[in-house]
Amino acid sequence: MASVKVAVRVRPFNERERENDSQLIIQMRGNTTGILNCKANTRDESIRYKEFTFDYSYWSHDEDSENYASQEMVYHDLGTEVVECAFEGYNACVFAYGQTGSGKTFTMMGHQENQGLIPRICKALFDRMSENSKRGTTHKVQVSYLEIYQERVADLLQRHDNNSLKVRQHPTKGPYVEGLTTCLVTNYGHIQNCIDRGNALRTTASTNMNDVSSRSHAIFTITFVQAGYCDGVPSETVSKIHLVDLAGSERADSTGATGKRLKEGAYINKSLVTLGSVISKLAELSTEKK
Repeated sequence: MASVKVAVRVRPFNERERENDSQLIIQMRGNTTGILNCKANTRDESIRYKEFTFDYSYWSHDEDSENYASQEMVYHDLGTEVVECAFEGYNACVFAYGQTGSGKTFTMMGHQENQGLIPRICKALFDRMSENSKRGTTHKVQVSYLEIYQERVADLLQRHDNNSLKVRQHPTKGPYVEGLTTCLVTNYGHIQNCIDRGNALRTTASTNMNDVSSRSHAIFTITFVQAGYCDGVPSETVSKIHLVDLAGSERADSTGATGKRLKEGAYINKSLVTLGSVISKLAELSTEKK
């Protein structure tokens, strides 16, 4: 699989957009996404219409469309490779990035009747572990769940106060969060309970653009250990899966943010700009190596 894959997804209009008679400006064809600039005062289509190519372009705007991309399709394309990587001993990371109200949490978490990437990946892990156990492989799974709110790290697996956990650097294992709760889980029900507990503690608020806006970045980490025999020799592989639901970027004039909400938005945007800079630098280093 490729080391990095990028997918874009368009959601249906929400109630506010329907009330405002919003115009659909996104078109998708295969893995190509097109954007129509309705405000451009020109008939030049090369200026008014721009196309971008991604690994996947998911049309989820209209359920009646023959090209509709369901939660199952998104998982099949993106989640199955994450599960495969874990069993091969590789680390993996999936994160949802976009404007507030764009559907990131729905794609990552979904809801009970239509689950997103995180619960589907967790269920697939345990289903495959059950099969591998029949061949003598043993497994251990641990999970942690944290949020970054206004640049402060909080534990989502236990009710937290205003104290921020410290991020440390281990000489061999890399960055870690000191004092973060780690839960040993033995089946899908256990891991679903951890997800539900963390989601209940996550910081959300209402804005003009999103009634339940995530005001923090949430990181759900699965540490996956396999133990067995390779050519008669005991072996163990450890992999980590980081599943990230980022807070949405926002403009104060669109969200109507003031006071505390405005401060939250400033921290969110600042961290997302930093993330963008990191990704750009990694891309530059990758290009230089070629």
